[in-house]
Amino acid sequence: MHCKQIIKNASAAGLIFLLFQPALTAQQTAKKFVQETQYLLSLPEGYTADTTKKWPLMIFLHGSGERGDNLEKVKAHGPPKLIEAGKKFPFIVVSPQAKLSGGWEAENLYHLISSIKETYQVDKDRVYLTGLSMGGYGTWALAMKYPQEFAAIIPICGGGDTTDAWKLRHIPIWCFHGALDDVVPPSRDQMMVDAAERYNPSVKFTIYPDANHNSWERTYNNDSVYDWLLQHKKFSYKQVAVSPSVIKQYAGKYVGADKDTVLIMVEHDSLKAKTHNQFFQLKPAGDNLFFIMENLPIDIRFNLNPKGKVESFLLMEDRKVLFRKI
Repeated sequence: MHCKQIIKNASAAGLIFLLFQPALTAQQTAKKFVQETQYLLSLPEGYTADTTKKWPLMIFLHGSGERGDNLEKVKAHGPPKLIEAGKKFPFIVVSPQAKLSGGWEAENLYHLISSIKETYQVDKDRVYLTGLSMGGYGTWALAMKYPQEFAAIIPICGGGDTTDAWKLRHIPIWCFHGALDDVVPPSRDQMMVDAAERYNPSVKFTIYPDANHNSWERTYNNDSVYDWLLQHKKFSYKQVAVSPSVIKQYAGKYVGADKDTVLIMVEHDSLKAKTHNQFFQLKPAGDNLFFIMENLPIDIRFNLNPKGKVESFLLMEDRKVLFRKI
């Protein structure tokens, strides 16, 4: 199905606040930006039969050769090609088209996905992202920009900037590349995989020893790839019980590199953080790992020195900040 959607820029979902930052006092006026994006839409069998059922959503990002304003070009590779040939997916499949003059823009894609979730019967816990070549780069970039959106990603023969790879720590990743690729060297994906693996044990990397740049055809023709996607739901923290003696050792005053201070307090065998006259309940996901809200990718990890004394905590949200105990 061919569709053209007008995407309206609403308030971004995701982080409700920037933790441990001073309150902003500047006045702001609400504005609206309109972005037109063309995309191919495929609805799964049975979609219209039950208006209450929610369906997984798979976003596919094409390569550089399919850019422009002719949606037929998007059918050249990947899921759109398979759908055109008669394949039926158990997903809502959305395949946007990038403008001829540029690549994938993460913010525009985010607003497209937000609109799709509002318009169609989408299971918001099962939104998947994949892409090839330029779309592989786009997959890495979009997932790092909006990690709270995706349940799993599959980048193919791409790469990216490893700086923010730590933001992928809660997203299952299966990456594919051809060992003989002379367009995008396998090292580009290898760097992303290595960077993500430092924080994420669920990264998989498949290298086809005999494949050149076209490593996507074999990947998208493999039904086990889609089965793997469907195994995953969007990450959320799970609260666990932690000994009160463990909880108590984290109490104290901490200071960050920018001289901001955080007071960690114990109240009824649980932790609270106070900063800038705001209080945040810290919920344990492990002995040294705490979170604030189940669906927000904000980690607070306490670090112990070799003598077993608490010396700092690492805050991971939109940036990483180390706070040392004083």
